Amino acid sequence: MTLLKALGTGFCLIVLCLIAAPKAKADDWNRKTVMTFSAPFEVPGVGAQTLPAGTYVFKILDSNSDRHIVQIFNEDETHVFTTILAIPNYRLKATDKTVVTFRERPAGEPEALKAWFYPGREWGEEFVYERSKAIQLAKETNETILSTPTTLAAAPIEVLKAAPVEAVNPNGETVDTATVVEAPPAPAAVAAPVEIASLPKTASDLGLIGLGGMMLLGSGLLLSGFAKKRM
Repeated sequence: MTLLKALGTGFCLIVLCLIAAPKAKADDWNRKTVMTFSAPFEVPGVGAQTLPAGTYVFKILDSNSDRHIVQIFNEDETHVFTTILAIPNYRLKATDKTVVTFRERPAGEPEALKAWFYPGREWGEEFVYERSKAIQLAKETNETILSTPTTLAAAPIEVLKAAPVEAVNPNGETVDTATVVEAPPAPAAVAAPVEIASLPKTASDLGLIGLGGMMLLGSGLLLSGFAKKRM
């Protein structure tokens, strides 16, 4: 009976793990993050706007290798405020907390959303603005801004996925996106494997065969004893 109870307990634990696993994987895939902002902030994307201070939910809607689609919801996720085109950006050190960065603007203007990093990840989301807005931000912040010539205010998600992405500097000039998006560090050089010569085989396999036979014999005796007790 003790053995049966142990097997039952183990089975229950496995079932609980299987139930919990899908939720953990889903949160990791869409990187759902609840954030509270103490001041208004400007966001790019479909229906670009300034959002008031409050609590919002950030989620990844779609994730390709070279671009991501991010959505910002209200706290109970019943309304989407904006859908944002983002480019994966790299940071040297991951943190165990969510990190959101902003572009500082002149006094009286809300800070503009710049990037979002999910806990434990080195890759984050660098947000893309419409070209006209990107030029304005570049001049105000003296930074190079990711931009797209596509009109985001009316662009469906499929258009965002294919929208060209560039960057504009404070002079309004188009430059390479590499001036904004960090590339991951080059992997360290790996030393060539060293071949180790095989040692001469001086012993036969008889010892291993005998040991295997003894282990099988012992297992048979244990099972036989267990069966007698059950009877």
